[in-house]
Amino acid sequence: MGDDTNGGEHWSASAMWWHVYPLGFTGAPIRDRAESGDSAVVHRLPHIEAWLDHVIELGLNGIALGPVFASSTHGYDTIDHLALDPRLGDDADFGRLITAAHERGIRVLLDGVFNHVGSEHPAFLAAQADPSAPEAALFRLGEGGEAEVFEGHGGLVELDHDSPAVEQLVVDVMGHWLARGADGWRLDAAYAVPSAFWAKVLPRVREQHPDAWFLGEVIHGDYAEIVRESTMDAVTQYELWQGIWHSIAERNLFELEHAIGRGNELLRDFVPYTFVGNHDVTRIASAVGTDFVPHALAVLCTVAGTPAIFAGDEFGWQALKEEREGGDDAIRPEFPADPPAPDTLDPSARHVLDVHRELLALRRRNPWLTRAHTDAVHVANGALVLRTAIGDAGLVTALNLDDEPVTVPAADASAVVAGACELGDGELTLPPRGWAVLEVVLHD
Repeated sequence: MGDDTNGGEHWSASAMWWHVYPLGFTGAPIRDRAESGDSAVVHRLPHIEAWLDHVIELGLNGIALGPVFASSTHGYDTIDHLALDPRLGDDADFGRLITAAHERGIRVLLDGVFNHVGSEHPAFLAAQADPSAPEAALFRLGEGGEAEVFEGHGGLVELDHDSPAVEQLVVDVMGHWLARGADGWRLDAAYAVPSAFWAKVLPRVREQHPDAWFLGEVIHGDYAEIVRESTMDAVTQYELWQGIWHSIAERNLFELEHAIGRGNELLRDFVPYTFVGNHDVTRIASAVGTDFVPHALAVLCTVAGTPAIFAGDEFGWQALKEEREGGDDAIRPEFPADPPAPDTLDPSARHVLDVHRELLALRRRNPWLTRAHTDAVHVANGALVLRTAIGDAGLVTALNLDDEPVTVPAADASAVVAGACELGDGELTLPPRGWAVLEVVLHD
């Protein structure tokens, strides 16, 4: 990972992302594209630009965009890596969004789908029509011209990552959009691509764009080894996501203690990308209940990592991920033309928004949290006390999932900085379903 232009710490060290799925956010048709036609340009991308001030007001400084390139349906079946999806607009719309974001100090992360392409991609169609065509070098084709597909999805044709042609394609695509102003890439389905491929591609891209940041989508496996072998800067920390929502939903905070311990180990090699919601999972308010969204967020904002908020979670939106065609639609809805004024929100949504602003501001005031280790001071099924510290700075995060007050160790906490609790002599008492973040008095 390169240094920033000032020769100091890389910009990603202070990045906090607002994760957006552009096709859903802007109301673009996903499977039935008859309303816009297959190629008609509809300028929907400015819809995202209208929310950039909301990103700043939340306390975030980056937008992590889902797919924006020309595709057949949901964006992950790319048909042209070098063209903006006409359902979103054109190249000029992209340029305006980049400019508007950068004017506000907001970084922009793009979603690179480089494990596979859509079955309607012109290169694949050419390879099927003529197995001796140059485009055939991009794919692993059987004797009958059949292609390998991604996880059984016939519309997603896997690329051949042993092919120099694929390596060059990805280098060219990444370089093109970084030159257009993007700040980095999320590497979709990075877990399905050999680490050796990324280890060839990413250094080549960094030669021309040393400030770029590369995040891999990795669900299972040895995160640290994957980062070391691939040269990616970070991967998605699904272990923490699982630990947060599952431990709250199941009232078993020992699972969260385990996930946090695993996260501490990762810091020797990299800073993980942390989240409690994204475009592929049930929304956090549905997973744990609206009352416990602050608990989940308090953990996210006080443990190590590069945190991301999935757009809409800051209002406590609810939606279930379903395993069927269209099962992602509910968690990827269209957004209003403009952010709602806080005083127009119902009390529950307003509370969740206020907590997001409070905790993200806390995170922003304490940038040391990005690389800080967290210890579990007290763990029970329904109560947890975490202490995160580095050098002369420290915070305590306390959670109560039960319907009765709970008294737990204060771990040297001296003052409440978010949430609510009663702080006594070496102990603190949380109200029913309560949470709090406190400053720590550190001793020599």
